[in-house]
Amino acid sequence: MANGSKDPKQILTARDVAQLMGVSTSMISRAFNPDASISPAMRKRIIEASAALGYRPNVIARSLSTRSSKIVAIIVGTLENPFYAQVLEKLSRELQLAGYQSLLFNLAPGQDVDSQLPFLVQYNVDAVVIVSASISAGIANDWTRSGRKVILFNRTLPDASIPSVCCDNFTGAKLAVDHFVQTGRRRLAFAAGRRDTSTNAERELGFISRLAELGKPFAAKADNPHCSFQDGYNAALKLAADKPDAIFFANDVMALGGIEAIRKELGLTVPDDIAVIGFDDIPMAAWPTYSLTTIRQPLDAMVESAVDLVSDQSGADELKVVHPVQLVERASTKATSDEKVP
Repeated sequence: MANGSKDPKQILTARDVAQLMGVSTSMISRAFNPDASISPAMRKRIIEASAALGYRPNVIARSLSTRSSKIVAIIVGTLENPFYAQVLEKLSRELQLAGYQSLLFNLAPGQDVDSQLPFLVQYNVDAVVIVSASISAGIANDWTRSGRKVILFNRTLPDASIPSVCCDNFTGAKLAVDHFVQTGRRRLAFAAGRRDTSTNAERELGFISRLAELGKPFAAKADNPHCSFQDGYNAALKLAADKPDAIFFANDVMALGGIEAIRKELGLTVPDDIAVIGFDDIPMAAWPTYSLTTIRQPLDAMVESAVDLVSDQSGADELKVVHPVQLVERASTKATSDEKVP
């Protein structure tokens, strides 16, 4: 077109804007980078001129030169448990506030993280946060050696030099035992989660070890492959054969299923016949229908730690960041529905 003006249908580049404004191309790039050194007046001038010209920076192209995409991949193995939906919501929001965008990878049943990680290379992500899924130590270490960040959320991995953020599952289970004993329960059972997860292993170990410390019998255990509502329902029916007067479920979703089975299938009452404690403190735990006593995970603090690790602001040398938990007492272990957090 005449006078060197651009065709309105042609996509403007940073170089085009720089030529029209009489500044360097790098100056245009710095104006759209909140961390770059540039005067406020110049940044304002470039952003206003770019808007008038219809220029929009290409984040993908910029990532090729800066080697930072500001994209974090979040890998989830399941969203059936509302706890992980909460994690995804809070984590993606906090990452965005920290200047990152999220790329979600939802694994299909039977898929493992090891088989999917190589595909993430195509997206040039800055970090990978693995939620409700498992990864082998070998693959995790390979990624770390390649200069990529891998962070485990609500999981730990022995023999791997990658950071993890979790709650104190072991102590949480001990708090459940103590509460049962303090409220007069004598036959305590455990509805376990997936065998291949560190969270379940730590909760089971805490439960069994505390019973041993107190000299109390371990009534029974039921393993559950999916940690679902139906798993909890089935576990309660199975455990009922051993006549427990209290059941600790490895998560809240299973505990809600267990309460349904106790009431509808067994014709018993909660907590008079069987007291119930869960783990997580999902919103449904506080519903009057369930009023579930549970171990509360400090989700906000855990998400904050994960974002700090992504942005290298944690200031911590340890690979495992562990947050304390709280027992939230509700009607599933006592006669009244008043909530109490010690």
